[in-house]
Amino acid sequence: MFGKHSDEGYHETLPGNHIKTLCYGAHSLLVEVRLEKNAQLPEHKHPYEQTGYLVAGRIRMDIAGTMRELEPGDSWCIPMDALHKVDVLEDAVVVEVFSPTREEYIKYKNDNDIAS
Repeated sequence: MFGKHSDEGYHETLPGNHIKTLCYGAHSLLVEVRLEKNAQLPEHKHPYEQTGYLVAGRIRMDIAGTMRELEPGDSWCIPMDALHKVDVLEDAVVVEVFSPTREEYIKYKNDNDIAS
């Protein structure tokens, strides 16, 4: 499967949180998230390992009680079922991988961007 770059197809899942599935397979899923300054992703957990990379902007992330302020080029890995939350300090772009494939995020794909 291949993904094709496009600025279309983002879905707002929470205020200021716009997500798009870039590509996915049987065991992992890749998303791009565009975050607006002052947006918050409230504390939550899920049965997926989540590995991310901050492309642009600044965020504050709390993973299982450990808080870090992140800048472009920083990365993270959130273990399965770990509580985590995010405060967006300035507009940001994040690329993340979920494993296993996060089935509910497949609907956030743009069919024009993904081809077999």
